[in-house]
Amino acid sequence: MAAPTPDSRQHWQTVYGTKQPHEVSWTQPVPATSLEFIHSFKLPRQAPIIDVGGGDSRLVDHLLVEGYENLTVLDISGEALARARHRLGPAAARRVQWLETDVLDFQPPQTYALWHDRATFHFLTSAPDIARYLALARAAIVPDGYLSMGTFSPAGPTSCSGLPIRQYSEQQLAGQLRQGFQKLRCRTEDHHTPFQTTQNFLFCSFRRQQLAAA
Repeated sequence: MAAPTPDSRQHWQTVYGTKQPHEVSWTQPVPATSLEFIHSFKLPRQAPIIDVGGGDSRLVDHLLVEGYENLTVLDISGEALARARHRLGPAAARRVQWLETDVLDFQPPQTYALWHDRATFHFLTSAPDIARYLALARAAIVPDGYLSMGTFSPAGPTSCSGLPIRQYSEQQLAGQLRQGFQKLRCRTEDHHTPFQTTQNFLFCSFRRQQLAAA
């Protein structure tokens, strides 16, 4: 779930190099809401899916078990990706591409039927970084493809892992994605951390639309 800030690569390398999953707030043994949204899109198992800021999330584990064959996990932390690769072993060798990069430097090698992001976008707090991210997503998602995003809601935290974040209401997130995306649905929920605290998230799904010609 890493995203760029000054010295961000070293920050996230340190986090993943020194903490186990039960020691970070974002751990989910079963990413139930992400899976629910993905199932609602009814994508074929061959559809290309990217998990942006996926780190060592278990989402890729569940998608592999369900038979998805064209998965990409992007994260700024090589430590996080190495942990996931080690966990999955040969099962992921031919079906998962691992990309170590800052999302704002990402140059998509292909287009995707689904762009999934749980808790990366909200680390972008400046207008230029937000605009860069959204331009990348518009370019990388196929027409009529999907974007699924989770951010902290206005009832959630104002920082994560010692870094500031930007909270979003449903209206604010839909406003950021109004260019090129149609909102499908949103929901809020409490994420229960390994430390027995709660973080309120907003999850929304969008369909990629072609921009009208000038």
